[in-house]
Amino acid sequence: MAPDPDEPTDTTRRRYLASAGALAGSALLAGCQGSGDTTTATTTDSTTGGTTDAGTGTTDANQPYSVSMAPVGEVGFEEPPTNVMVYSLLYADMAVAYGYGDAVNSLGFSTNAAGSLHAYYDQLDGVSFDQEGLTQLNEGGSGITVDKEVFYDLNSDLHLIDPALVVSFDGWDIDDVEEIRDNVAPWFGNVLSRRNTEPPEAYADSYEYYTLWEISEKVAQVFQAQERYDALAAIHDDVLSTIQSNLPPESERPTVASVIFIDGTFYPSKFNADGFAHAHTRPMQASGAFAESDVSYQSSYDYEQMLEVDPDVIVNRYSYSYYDVTSVRQTLEEDEVGSRLSAVENDRVYAGGNPLQGPVMNLFQLEMTAKQLYPDVFGEWPGYDGGPYPEIPEEEQLFDRDEVAAIMNGDL
Repeated sequence: MAPDPDEPTDTTRRRYLASAGALAGSALLAGCQGSGDTTTATTTDSTTGGTTDAGTGTTDANQPYSVSMAPVGEVGFEEPPTNVMVYSLLYADMAVAYGYGDAVNSLGFSTNAAGSLHAYYDQLDGVSFDQEGLTQLNEGGSGITVDKEVFYDLNSDLHLIDPALVVSFDGWDIDDVEEIRDNVAPWFGNVLSRRNTEPPEAYADSYEYYTLWEISEKVAQVFQAQERYDALAAIHDDVLSTIQSNLPPESERPTVASVIFIDGTFYPSKFNADGFAHAHTRPMQASGAFAESDVSYQSSYDYEQMLEVDPDVIVNRYSYSYYDVTSVRQTLEEDEVGSRLSAVENDRVYAGGNPLQGPVMNLFQLEMTAKQLYPDVFGEWPGYDGGPYPEIPEEEQLFDRDEVAAIMNGDL
């Protein structure tokens, strides 16, 4: 299976345990101020641009402010950061949404992953993300190798990265994470909320799980962009309301296999599980094709096993990033067993979204999934052979592209 840059393996979990002793007697990744053991609720006053913090009081636009998020706790800022290291794609999407796309200096696993953003941004006038000049942080193959020196070279104002992920990188431990925090810039990120994965023991007392939109709001506070967040969140709420108020009866909903298909093997994922990886599928309230207890990161199905499951719909994850859904369809159609799958026979093998979605990606992926699963309700999903997100007739769009573009361009 393709390496998953934001999901520590069992091997890296063992490394976490070995590193835990380095934390004895010290606060855990406190950021600029506060303690990693405390996650203080923080809200922003959109009329002043300042921050109201339940633990530290009120600031205004001309004063330092702080934002809290587990596992780092409270992080202080003099002003919004303008040189930001990013590993996971969702944080790049947030930076662009809040007017700081130019601040992003890197991406983790591959800078080509920015293509996932372009696929959606092409539908938004005036919105873009320049991936030229971005530093690719991971130098490894199946493992994750990030040279510590790149942190010094980039000299970022903020590392918009979950330190609980960083200690899983080859050659990294808690001491290295604290060194970068103290000598370069603080950390601010949370990715184990992707699947609500158990944190390493060293972070067990400070980790919390958030929804995608809760993380998005905290990052908006970092960039002092609460008004943009509020506007995007309102559109998201409208999309969810539209979908959930128009779902067909449960008996008429399809069974869905969320997979990655590689070399004749299906690697399954849960469809309705917790975590922001499922923020575009869970609201559909469709039945996952796989028994929840049978699905793990190591699970795999061959053609015959998949035929036994025989889902109504197959959604191939990451089809806007790494995998060519056209090639997947062709391979299935040409295989003696694969061609007998109901989803193949009924032309219901679709390009799936990216689980590492930010808020703007989430809007498009909600619309996409609704159309793929319930075309009679939300309109047919157009044929997709790669490239940008397809054109949807305006009357069948679940949200207004111009409104989203205006928000992202600061025209509020």
